[in-house]
Amino acid sequence: MKQQLLNRIADKSAVIGIVGLGYVGLPLMLRFAEVGYKVLGFDIDQSKVDALMAGQSYIEHISADSIATALERGFEATTDFSRVPEADTLILCVPTPLNKYREPDLSFVLDTMDSLVPYLREGQLVSLESTTYPGTTDEELLPRMESRGLKVGDNAFLVFSPEREDPGNPNFTTRTIPKVCGGVTPACQEIGVALYSAVIDKVVPVSSTRAAEMTKLLENIHRAVNIGLVNEMKIVADKMGIDIHEVIRAAATKPFGFVPYYPGPGLGGHCIPIDPFYLTWKAREYGVNTRFIELAGEVNSNMPDYVVSKVAAALNQRKKAINGSRVLVLGIAYKKNVDDMRESPSVFLMEKLRDLGAEVAYSDPHVPVFPKMREHRFELSSVALSNEAIAGYDCVLLATDHDKFDYAQIKAHAQLVVDSRGKYLEPAANIVKA
Repeated sequence: MKQQLLNRIADKSAVIGIVGLGYVGLPLMLRFAEVGYKVLGFDIDQSKVDALMAGQSYIEHISADSIATALERGFEATTDFSRVPEADTLILCVPTPLNKYREPDLSFVLDTMDSLVPYLREGQLVSLESTTYPGTTDEELLPRMESRGLKVGDNAFLVFSPEREDPGNPNFTTRTIPKVCGGVTPACQEIGVALYSAVIDKVVPVSSTRAAEMTKLLENIHRAVNIGLVNEMKIVADKMGIDIHEVIRAAATKPFGFVPYYPGPGLGGHCIPIDPFYLTWKAREYGVNTRFIELAGEVNSNMPDYVVSKVAAALNQRKKAINGSRVLVLGIAYKKNVDDMRESPSVFLMEKLRDLGAEVAYSDPHVPVFPKMREHRFELSSVALSNEAIAGYDCVLLATDHDKFDYAQIKAHAQLVVDSRGKYLEPAANIVKA
């Protein structure tokens, strides 16, 4: 079984199944199609499947032309899981959010796996890419596969290979970002490495699925902790009348022993705000308290409240209350120059301002209409930034610093700018740092 699958991967006759056609699965599909594999994409969202089969893209940085090219190369998208036996490999790229108690929510992974199990066959590889706590692959996916009568490592194969996507970053692509891969058995590992080596420049094998799972968590916890540090430094510096962004720029001139991280209105995206909680939850099973990680999470989680307090104070200085003020939030994607709204701190800012009575609007060149979200509701469209429109708001809150914004125009016409991104380096009467 192993050699047959390795041969099919090597000669590109293997059919690549990708489950979950979002920010992770779709670029991966394009890469496999690009090098000559037939790709079968699975998603439970019929609208996504319909769009893809019509040659349309629903992700800003992925062009419709690239989808059309993939279709010409044999790509198909479907909601029909009975087609799972057609695939030689099944790569799971589904969300792993937190529940309302800030605990891991594996429902998307487990529901997906439960949908696949009735159709799994001998000779297939399953690869989980969704970020999760160490032990998920062994404890959750392995028993489900073997409940089908398969023997993992013998006639079926299982690996964990965490996604590494940086949407909108032109310096890195699916092909050039190194890929970590850990297998349940050496045979699983060999096949996983062979699969990803066909499309990724560098594959990094590790000793187990647990090591691969922990690797992904370390990568993102490293960032979360350092961002928590600099967010706390921002608050201290502000109290002292010091511009933290000036300090970071100066510190970054040290050629060794310092890596610059930048404060903001909170953490966003599919990884950094969530992943630390996966480890802290699992660590409790082993009697370990992850105090350092949890403290950073607390600091980062409080940033939207801090920014709103700065908005309130700035308006108060101008003899205005938040209640009744018109506030324009600039940028609602979680990071600059993308349309990705996952865990965006801008949305939390908008909700907090709305709850305090503000009349909230937003402007984002990458998000023309506020999208449907599982936990957030706004019936809004992006405001065009004319001079008159900018001047008509009591406060303009810079939440995400897209390059498409005309910052000179905003500064010239806004009554008040609350800058949570350190975009304005020079002090001005109408600019408040947050």
